[in-house]
Amino acid sequence: MTIDLTPGAELPAFTRRTGFAHWNRYAAVNEEFVPIHMDDEAGRAAGFPGAIGMGNLAWSYVHNMLRGWLGTGGRIDRVSAQYQQPNIRDSTITAHGRIASVTPGVGGAKVVIDLWVDDDADRKLVSGQATVTVSRP
Repeated sequence: MTIDLTPGAELPAFTRRTGFAHWNRYAAVNEEFVPIHMDDEAGRAAGFPGAIGMGNLAWSYVHNMLRGWLGTGGRIDRVSAQYQQPNIRDSTITAHGRIASVTPGVGGAKVVIDLWVDDDADRKLVSGQATVTVSRP
């Protein structure tokens, strides 16, 4: 598979419908049974409509998107994220990426990717940037 390294090109999005079952599995794997993520009353006490999804779950969706795009043809060097809105239960969230710049190098091209995660209510949940190395065959 050839990877499009054109600045401005968008990576294939990674989309998941989230809810308590997803959050519970994620919490079990990461030992993250924090009340705000598991209990509606705790979420409401913090000013949300109920329990909210883990920020790191959205982060994992970003990594899934990057890894799916790279396949075995590269590596993730750096990812940064700024959390802007919580993931509300039973929403569909999508991780996106757009190539910002490409710098050819000896070990492959260094690619800077602008990242964002949004939901089906058009709220931006996360923004960030990744640097990856794309190997040349």
